[in-house]
Amino acid sequence: MLLPVPLLLGLVGLAAAEPTIYFKEQFLDGDGWTDRWIESKHKPDFGRFVLSSGKFYGDQEKDKGLQTSQDARFYALSARFEPFSNKGQTLVVQFTVKHEQNIDCGGGYVKLFPDGLDQTDMHGDSEYNIMFGPDICGPGTKKVHVIFNYKGKNVLINKDIRCKDDEFTHLYTLIVRPDNTYEVKIDNSQVESGSLEDDWDFLPPKKIKDPDAVKPEDWDERAKIDDPTDSKPEDWDKPEHIPDPDAKKPEDWDEEMDGEWEPPVIQNPEYKVKSGTIFDNFLITNDEAYAEEFGNETWGVTKAAEKQMKDKQDEEQRLKEEEEEKKRKEEEEVDKEDEEDKDEDEEEEDEKEEEEEEDAAAGQAKDEL
Repeated sequence: MLLPVPLLLGLVGLAAAEPTIYFKEQFLDGDGWTDRWIESKHKPDFGRFVLSSGKFYGDQEKDKGLQTSQDARFYALSARFEPFSNKGQTLVVQFTVKHEQNIDCGGGYVKLFPDGLDQTDMHGDSEYNIMFGPDICGPGTKKVHVIFNYKGKNVLINKDIRCKDDEFTHLYTLIVRPDNTYEVKIDNSQVESGSLEDDWDFLPPKKIKDPDAVKPEDWDERAKIDDPTDSKPEDWDKPEHIPDPDAKKPEDWDEEMDGEWEPPVIQNPEYKVKSGTIFDNFLITNDEAYAEEFGNETWGVTKAAEKQMKDKQDEEQRLKEEEEEKKRKEEEEVDKEDEEDKDEDEEEEDEKEEEEEEDAAAGQAKDEL
């Protein structure tokens, strides 16, 4: 799956007294982003980001963001800003994600790291403070992650928040308030809210299992059982590599000496982790109203035009496919007629040859008489 675009956050220093923008990035200065964002060198095969508004957009310039450009790669890119504390203040983390490639499997979340992170060595196991955003992998995983690091442990939300899984740009917002409440918004509409204490297991449970309880001998622990009539979907297993179906065991292979022979693996043509995700409109602030306004002025302004452009492209593609299908059928009809004409010509030729043979035979019989 795709590694998220991370940001940096150090929870130290003095809190701001007034609404403050800690970080904002819209990629409006062309290649200037390359001076602010650092690529990790932890792995030599990390994927590369490019600046793009994608195949369809509402505004070609405003909708430019960081786009993943290589399939089946991990990505690691980060930007640094001044450390701050959100003690006694609201914290808002917001950004847009667009999976225009109709993603099969990939993360669209961001991480906020401590300010001591070595950006050039950042990787999937680097310690972080907050992880937030959508994650999609097959039909079973379409969720919004909200994870906090608490006393060195990554604590996941115990609710299932469904993310958007279409091809359009969506706005994701996490709000954490000083009264220990939170809110998650998608496209500036609330999709989840509650208490940090209730929805994360930060503290020991108020009740525990009775250590002296004994399980009855006839107790069946299975809450659910496998459906005996169910079958695995054809597209369920799509590993990145599969055994080479054309490989053959060498004639001189000795299993006693060499062990059991296994075919070499090749890239699975059905493995689909497609690039094309675009990240944009990053904002970290302590002002909920400003975040909502910023979302409306960015994603909100271009979303309708983006859909119009996509609908137009889809209609053009539909008409093109219809024309190609019509042309294909016409060619098939012509080929069929040509084949029928050819068969008729061959039949006529055969009949003519038979007549000539009959005439020749009759002439020979007459000569003999």
